[in-house]
Amino acid sequence: MKGTGRGIGDILLRRIDAIRILMEYISDELIVCNIGFPSKELYHIKDRPENFYMLGSMGLCSSIGLGLALSLDNKVIAIDGDGSILMNLGTLSTIGHTQPDNFILYIIDNSAYGSTGNQKTQTETTSLRDIARACGIDAIEVFQEEELRKVIKESLNRNRTKVIVVKVAPYNEKVENIPLHPMYIKFRFMESIKNCKNNIKNENKNNKDYYNKNNKIKK
Repeated sequence: MKGTGRGIGDILLRRIDAIRILMEYISDELIVCNIGFPSKELYHIKDRPENFYMLGSMGLCSSIGLGLALSLDNKVIAIDGDGSILMNLGTLSTIGHTQPDNFILYIIDNSAYGSTGNQKTQTETTSLRDIARACGIDAIEVFQEEELRKVIKESLNRNRTKVIVVKVAPYNEKVENIPLHPMYIKFRFMESIKNCKNNIKNENKNNKDYYNKNNKIKK
């Protein structure tokens, strides 16, 4: 997919490039990743307990990430896609209203439903950046790798809500399915949250009892 000098030379980045670049700067941040190829590509690049791979619930990656950010002090990053965001545009209004200072919504926009055959979405004419801005969110649209790296570093070091729309070419990397059982993904992620539970906001006794009883991963 040709651009206008907006990617590597005149070629747009691919989704796997956008994920790989992001992961170069990640340490202990929590990540919620969109269903299908985004999660498989993330697993291929860097699997870690702090990654939550969505295996269903298309459109809700941003909502799950927002809920975590409102509950924790840790930085939370939701890796979402344009198709999923279009299914749940209301989440941008909710994010703009709540404005957690530890949340980054990283929208990889390939103007396609990548996991179902690259059917076109409407983002060739609809700007997700402009919609996010209309909801009061600090949002930016990025085409070039150099600018993307700069924006990621700045966003990770700032305490404010940020939406980063990364324009990429429609492309699915040939990667294997995630070999982890869904329950293992869930409880491993919950265990990583428990390990930082001192950072949980407004935690009450019932929540503490829940974490103590249910966050053990059986090997």
